[in-house]
Amino acid sequence: MIKITKSIAVLGIINVVLACNSSQLVDHWKNPDIDTFEAQKVLVIGVTPNEENRKSFENRLTKTLSKNGVNAIESIVFFEKSFTSSLKSEKELVQLESELLTQGFDAILLSKVIGVEDRVSISQSFKNFDKTFSNFKEDYYKNQDIYFNDAYYEEYQIFHAESSLYCICPEKERELIWKGAIDVTEPNTVKKAIDDYIKVLVWVLKEQQLLMLNKE
Repeated sequence: MIKITKSIAVLGIINVVLACNSSQLVDHWKNPDIDTFEAQKVLVIGVTPNEENRKSFENRLTKTLSKNGVNAIESIVFFEKSFTSSLKSEKELVQLESELLTQGFDAILLSKVIGVEDRVSISQSFKNFDKTFSNFKEDYYKNQDIYFNDAYYEEYQIFHAESSLYCICPEKERELIWKGAIDVTEPNTVKKAIDDYIKVLVWVLKEQQLLMLNKE
């Protein structure tokens, strides 16, 4: 049974390094039997019903991986157009893995949005959170406009996404090497969401010595 565990050190460092990022690593797991993993050829798959977003995500991630010395191919280029137009059976997916092996692939990096959560923040409280009031008068005076602020509550969305790295090496079972849960908090644009997500994903893969073995 796979146990998902948090790496507090990594989470703490990444929160500091990427403080202005709309994406945040919230949990991750690495196969304890694998210290490092360097693939010869990786298929990058973004699972989303929006083809433009899928194309943008796969293209940006593939380019980023390539800059880091990883031979990565977008699924939107590799798959035939009809591949994602219908549900695939397990038998068809086994055939796909065989085809990938034939063409020299030994890893798949699969990313998907697994949930969307609506949240509400109290805007004024956040604005005054870092202020220490010495007495009641000051506290009340600075916050009394809450009575008249219709925009006191601000709604926002958090997208819960997940990336998984799978080995499709011929000498072993198709196994999970690493998986990570990344939250994307309502960025300004889709482009920023994608860029921020990839920044976090690539950062943690480097830290875990997966695909990119810090050769630069």
